[in-house]
Amino acid sequence: GTILVGAAQPFFQCTPPLLSAMWFGSEERALATATAINFNQVGIAAAFIVGGPLAQDPAGISFYFSIISLFCLAMTIGGYFQFQDKPLSPPSASAALREASERSEQDKSFSLQFPATAWELLQQGGFRVPLCGFVASIGVTNIISTFTDSSLRRAGFLDPTGIELSGAAFQLAIVLGGIFVGGYVDRTKRFKRTTMLCLNISGVLLTVLSLAFGNDLALPPWLVLLSLLGVGATLGPVQPINAELAVEVTYPADENAIEAVQQLCGNLFSALLVPVCEYAALYDLDFMGKGDFRGDSIVVLLLLLFTSVYYLSFNAPLKRNALDSALPLTEAKVVSEE
Repeated sequence: GTILVGAAQPFFQCTPPLLSAMWFGSEERALATATAINFNQVGIAAAFIVGGPLAQDPAGISFYFSIISLFCLAMTIGGYFQFQDKPLSPPSASAALREASERSEQDKSFSLQFPATAWELLQQGGFRVPLCGFVASIGVTNIISTFTDSSLRRAGFLDPTGIELSGAAFQLAIVLGGIFVGGYVDRTKRFKRTTMLCLNISGVLLTVLSLAFGNDLALPPWLVLLSLLGVGATLGPVQPINAELAVEVTYPADENAIEAVQQLCGNLFSALLVPVCEYAALYDLDFMGKGDFRGDSIVVLLLLLFTSVYYLSFNAPLKRNALDSALPLTEAKVVSEE
């Protein structure tokens, strides 16, 4: 079952940038990508709320899996009958030209092209910086999600229902933050400034959480919860924003391949980060004699600091946005039709 779930994920996790490019204009794409990528967190939030109470015994787990299976079946049937490949008219000049170039190319196997495409992408400095931002975002948010229960208990949250609701609220904060920040980036195209601001704010809030998750310093529950939601709302948007940024700087590279590389690196890094944080959590760093930083908190804070510093080097042009701004859509459609 785990293997099948993992095999299905790329069809949903790797396609949002391609979906945005095909269906949305230049002032809508970041918001569309943020909505599509981060709505994965709605499912995680539902798991906190529904899965927690149900998964208490074998009968509850079986019932929970049955609910998921029925929803999956309904979505499969709906997708089969309602799926549309593309809009009647391209929404942007870049989409129109991309459609024309795809018609002129011979059909090739994506699986055969992907290793070479991935290597080419990794050679580009403009791609590596948003890749680092994407990986840091997915890594830290996954670590927080994985250790939500134990971390909140150390912070003084003892009610299981309260912990489950706090975990769900964290996931929803990621979604809402992505929608708000994605809309802002669509209007301003300030990918670098917005990403760095999100990384820095989330670093400050994670410092507060680190003190709360320590063993000696008791912080008010409302402050812990607000900091947790703040991290979700500021760090969550980094992932979809940098998915869009990677597409912008590598245009006309394949959007699906770009996101596949980011998801592959992000999930592999997350898998490696979990045991590292578990080991680091065995060590503490005293903080002015009033509390301590656990080793796992230091790891994620250093990760955010490194990512923010590395992001200063980003200076690649937004190729797709430049094309959409310079070439009228009507002219691009003529080229596409020709």
